[in-house]
Parts: sequence; structure tokens; C-alpha cells
Amino acid sequence: MAITKQYLKSKPICKVTFSILAEDAKKVGLAGSFNKWKATPLKKLKNGTFKGTVDLDTESSYEFKYIVDGTYVNDDAADNYVWNDFAAATNSVVNV
Repeated sequence: MAITKQYLKSKPICKVTFSILAEDAKKVGLAGSFNKWKATPLKKLKNGTFKGTVDLDTESSYEFKYIVDGTYVNDDAADNYVWNDFAAATNSVVNV
């Protein structure tokens, strides 16, 4: 799993690329506070990695999880983790 951040000089936006290796998965989505927890599909690459880029406002933190074939998965490269009472589990956090 990996998170890469590209800060734009022209506006307070960061292009954040999320990727997760899930060779046997049929579908992987990205759900988080930045998309109201509606899963955004990630694109599967030939090497079995699923990848997608999201534009996020800088100077903010966002909770997220991957959804791998219906199972919620945290990112081991997350900036932090926070407890979520609603899900009774931890969520990954990305700081931009």
C-alpha cells in the first residue's frame, strides 16, 4: 500500500494517489470523508495494484479505507489511524 502526495503551487490542492496491491481482487474502491464514504472505484494495473488519485484541500486531514471485494481495509502507509465509533473500528488518516 502506498500514498503519494503532489502539492500544487497554483492553488491549495494536493493530488493524493492511493494504491493497494490486491492481485486476486476483482474490485477495489476508496471510501472516505472526502467522498462522503461513497466508494470511488480504483483502476487495476497489470501488476495487481489498484490505483486512483483524488484532489484534496491542503491543511486538512481525511479518514479513509479501501474496500477490497466488499471488505474494508486500512492502509499500512497511512499518516495516522483514528477510532470510529460508528464502524467500531479504526480508519486510516491522510494529512495534506
